[in-house]
Amino acid sequence: MSSTARPLNDDEVFNEMKKMVAFIKQEALEKAREIKVKADEEFNIEKAKIVRQESLNIEAVFERKIKQAEVQKRIAQSNHINKARLRILQERQQVLDDLFQETDKLIHEISKDEDKYATLMEGLILQGAYALMEDDVVIKCREQDVDQVNSAKERAAEKYEETMKSKPNFEISEEYLPASSAGGVIMTGLNGKITVDNSLGARLDIAKEEMLPQIRVALFDHSPNRTFFN
Repeated sequence: MSSTARPLNDDEVFNEMKKMVAFIKQEALEKAREIKVKADEEFNIEKAKIVRQESLNIEAVFERKIKQAEVQKRIAQSNHINKARLRILQERQQVLDDLFQETDKLIHEISKDEDKYATLMEGLILQGAYALMEDDVVIKCREQDVDQVNSAKERAAEKYEETMKSKPNFEISEEYLPASSAGGVIMTGLNGKITVDNSLGARLDIAKEEMLPQIRVALFDHSPNRTFFN
């Protein structure tokens, strides 16, 4: 004999519904917790990535700024060194200019010692004659030196003849060197086509050019950056 299930009354239906609701709610809460835990994990992972990336960005910016600061520092140091070197070069050039200016004053005093100037004039004329190797030579000098040159050219001609076995004809030009010059002579041959400038001013210029390296060493010593010496 079988029993027939009776229908649930209202209270029983309500209780069953409450159980179902409670079960669904529990499942929902557990699911929500799972979602929250997963979301928190993903959030923390993503946050860690962002923090790490931003840290790398900040480090990169910081490194770039350090490098820029180092570059600026090197540029500033280089500019400072270059300016210092330029000042040194300017000071050295001023010393050389003062030296040559003083030397120029001294060569203007040479002609005041007649004996020394006579010997010097003879040597200048003889050296010019050897350089020209011409029979006819025109000598240009200061007007106040004409007497000195007349005496010196005769002595020079005799010495030239002893060596070269021919006596040159020295003629004093009526076109004189400026009275303000230091003295000496300018000699021409081959009808003025070749010239030997043995004026004291020209000789000083030659000495400046040829002896400038030695003068620099004597005054300032060798450059500390120089490695090789001839």
